[in-house]
Amino acid sequence: IFAPEIRQALERLGRAIAISTVDKSVRDVESTINAIVYSAIRLSNRKHGALIILKRRDVLDEYIKTGAILDAVVTPELLLQIFYPNTPLHDGAVIISNSKLLAASCVMPLSASGVLTESPERQMGLRHRAALGISEVTDAIAVVISEETGSITIANSGKMIRRINSKQLRSNLEAYFMPQQTS
Repeated sequence: IFAPEIRQALERLGRAIAISTVDKSVRDVESTINAIVYSAIRLSNRKHGALIILKRRDVLDEYIKTGAILDAVVTPELLLQIFYPNTPLHDGAVIISNSKLLAASCVMPLSASGVLTESPERQMGLRHRAALGISEVTDAIAVVISEETGSITIANSGKMIRRINSKQLRSNLEAYFMPQQTS
């Protein structure tokens, strides 16, 4: 007798769960992007070098294993502490996936493409070579803060976007990681 009403109630419940899961996912991505942008600006102003790798579809397990496993929520405080000079985890990269900081002090592959040596500015060091390297062998996005100049760079698909500001960093990360709105 109550089958149609039960089916309707279950359908409404299913839609509510799906919507709240999407909302939570969007909030998590926004929170992670905010933490990265805030940290990048602070690190840039202090000229503290950093390498932040953001996982997309490709598996990064072999690189995660080279570092210290953290499995922590991404916060500005955590990123700033990791990249504070001369702390145990400041060398190497952090790897972030699904709003979690999986590992720190990870070793990335270095680019051998010669792109950096052909650059008129030879101010790009090991972090930039590692950022370019990981972007050449995976679909990951790398954010680099230069220790020498404080400039922020994004590496993607073997290409670098240099000297970006906080607004550009945010819009790039949102383009890569925010779920697309469907109408």
